[in-house]
Amino acid sequence: MNRLSNGRVYITLLIILLLGFSGYMLRNYLNMDGRGMPGSNEREKIHASETLCVSENSYGTPGTAAATVNNVSGAEVKTGDKTSDTPMAALSNNKRGWGLKRNKEHYQPEMPSSISSTLNKYGAYWIGSPKGKVVYLTFDEGYENGYTSIILDTLKSNGVKAAFFVTGHYLKNQPELVKRMVDEGHIVGNHTNTHPSLPDVSNGQIKKELQVVEKMYEDITGKKNMKYLRPPKGEYSERTLAVTRELGYHNIFWSMAMVDWVPMSGGPEQAYRGVMDNLHNGALILLHAVSRDNSMALDRILKDIKAQGYAFKTLDDLAKEQL
Repeated sequence: MNRLSNGRVYITLLIILLLGFSGYMLRNYLNMDGRGMPGSNEREKIHASETLCVSENSYGTPGTAAATVNNVSGAEVKTGDKTSDTPMAALSNNKRGWGLKRNKEHYQPEMPSSISSTLNKYGAYWIGSPKGKVVYLTFDEGYENGYTSIILDTLKSNGVKAAFFVTGHYLKNQPELVKRMVDEGHIVGNHTNTHPSLPDVSNGQIKKELQVVEKMYEDITGKKNMKYLRPPKGEYSERTLAVTRELGYHNIFWSMAMVDWVPMSGGPEQAYRGVMDNLHNGALILLHAVSRDNSMALDRILKDIKAQGYAFKTLDDLAKEQL
């Protein structure tokens, strides 16, 4: 009888130990940084989970296998002495990855009215007017890969102004290039300090992510005019749109992009065709400045866009047109 009792005790203890070990492993797995395994370098952290959907037959929530609701604090956000009247906790934190349905006829990509109306509600932009042959050029700058000077030279020689969305890492390591962007009349936008998916972090963390970049930008340039935000990986929720708008930002998405943060198999020709084959009225173009292919194709892209009768305008122009 004693042997039987002892056996049951041993089995019970074994089960408890196994359950505890399993829980420990599960917690470690869930707490891992989804943007890269431990030891990932800065480039991997910024681009490893970049999401993009620009296919001919899909839109909605690419980049997430299914839209998920994150249990993130929705407390009200304070900006200066003003507290938002919007009950942030009541807003949806359903994560969406940016995507659109494009075509080969140079029409504007399709977007469900439900998404467009939400973006309009919070002053977010992804495209300009369908009526005019106007395009808006933007670059994402997570880190420097040696091509931004070439890009700036090309923009200057073609008389084109663009917007550059920079991270804290970029500001810290490339202050002279940021100064040059400003000196040459380009817009510098906020791409957050550490490039997190905004629906995954709290309102307070979002505020800190943006304000760290604002402070670094002010220290470098002496300016306090950051008002455009590119949400990392194009991921957003109604909550993050509301929080960032309360902080004075317009979220800037895009109507044209490609997988250009890695070398393209077709080189500069593929970069060129990726833009020209999808050109449309009001195009808001996203390019990554880390791409050699983009930098080599840019002069041809700019000249041929102009040759087709398009004019380049800035995000400031876009914001004024939407008022």
